[in-house]
Amino acid sequence: MKVLVVGSGGREHALVWQLKQSPEVETVYCAPGNAGISADAECVPIGVGELEKLADFAAEHAVDLTVVGPEAPLCDGIVDCFRRRNLVVFGPDREAAQLEGSKDFAKSFMLKYGIPTAKAATFTAEAPAAEYVKKEFAAGAKGIVIKADGLAAGKGVLVADNEADALEFLAGCFHGTFGAAGAKVLVEECLVGEEASILALTDGNTIVPLVSSQDHKRVFDNDEGPNTGGMGAYSPAPVVTDAVWKKIDAEILQPFLRGIRAEKLNFRGVIFVGIMVVDGEPKVLEFNVRFGDPEIQPVMRRFEGDWFDVLKKTAEGRLAEAKLAWSEEPAVSVVLASGGYPGSYAKGYPISGLDEAAATGAVVFHAGTSFDKEGRIVNSGGRVLGVSARGRDIREAIQHAYEAVDKISFKDGFCRRDIGAKALKHLK
Repeated sequence: MKVLVVGSGGREHALVWQLKQSPEVETVYCAPGNAGISADAECVPIGVGELEKLADFAAEHAVDLTVVGPEAPLCDGIVDCFRRRNLVVFGPDREAAQLEGSKDFAKSFMLKYGIPTAKAATFTAEAPAAEYVKKEFAAGAKGIVIKADGLAAGKGVLVADNEADALEFLAGCFHGTFGAAGAKVLVEECLVGEEASILALTDGNTIVPLVSSQDHKRVFDNDEGPNTGGMGAYSPAPVVTDAVWKKIDAEILQPFLRGIRAEKLNFRGVIFVGIMVVDGEPKVLEFNVRFGDPEIQPVMRRFEGDWFDVLKKTAEGRLAEAKLAWSEEPAVSVVLASGGYPGSYAKGYPISGLDEAAATGAVVFHAGTSFDKEGRIVNSGGRVLGVSARGRDIREAIQHAYEAVDKISFKDGFCRRDIGAKALKHLK
C-alpha cells in the first residue's frame, strides 16, 4: 500500500513515523515534508495549497490513502478535490471543515446541539465589539477571550485580563492584523480551569476518542508570554479522569456525532476538541478538524497497532471495524523553537546532537527543518523539533524527554522547561 501525507510539520512527521510501521505500507510519501521527514518518507515538492497537483500525484502514483495534516488545505477543499476523482482521503470536506475555519460556525453548531461551551457574542465591526468588551469588564469579568473568526495559524486568539489589552487586540483584528480572518470576531467569557485536548476519529457513523493529552500554548515557563502553536504536550492528561471522560463522551462527542449527521456534514477524519475542565465539568473551547500539533506526537508514541488500517477504515466509512490499542506508559513531547519565536526569528542555523538524542530512546519529530547547501540539517521554522519520550510514569517520561533535549543544540534555540509539570500536580 502507498500513503501520501500532506504537510511539513511535527504533526506530519509523527503521522509518517507511525504509518511507516504498518506491515501493509510499502511506501510513504510526504508533500512537501522536511529534512527529518525525508529519513522516513519520500518527500514530494508540492505545496499544501496545490490541491490539484496533490490529487494528480495521488492518482499517478496509485496512492491508496492520503492523510491531510494542516487545516488550511482542508478548509480550502482538498477532500472535495480528491473525492471528485475517487481518491481515498482522510479528512472532512470543505463544508465540514468550517468547524475550524469559522469560530462563529463552530459556536453556532455547539449551541444548536447542546454542547457545553463558553457564552459568546459575534461582531463584524469594532465599535459594538468594543462596547461589549467594556460592559463585560464593567460587570466584573476577570477576563475576556477574543478570537478572530477565521484561520490565523493559531495566533488569532487573546486571553485578556484587562480592558486595554482586549481593546487593542480588537482594533488589530478589525484593522488587518490577521487579514480576512479578523473581519469577524468572537468575544467569549473566560473559562477558568485546566485545559485538555481530546482527539476523536469519526466517519460520520461512529466516533472513537484517542487517548487524552494536554498542550502548552504559552511560549515561556509557567504559562507566561504570548500564545504559540504549542510548546510541548503530554499524554495522558490526568485532569481527564474516568468521570470527566464519561461526561466528554455523553455531553460532547455523542452530540457532536448527532450534529454532523443531522447537518449532513461529510466528515471522515479527526475532530480535535479543545476543552477546559471547570470544577470537573468539561466545556469546549474550540473545534479543530485535524490532529493537534504537538499533541499528536505523544499520542503517536503511545499508539500500538496498525495506524494505516485505522485511518483507511475511517476514510472509507468503516471506523467501527478498526482496532486501537495504547501503551500504558505516558509520553511527553518537548518543542525546541527558534530564538524570537513566536515573533520574528533567524533561520539557517545548523542543528547538532540529533543522533545523540535518538540514542537515548527518544524520537525526534522535525517541525521546521531543512537542508542547507552543505547538506546539514538547519532550522527553517519557528517550532523546529519535537522531542518525544516515554516512561514508566509521567515523571520518568519527562526526565527521558529532557535528557534527549539536552543533547540537541542550535544557535538561539530554546524550549520550555516545565512540560508535564501540571501532570505532576495530580500525583498523590
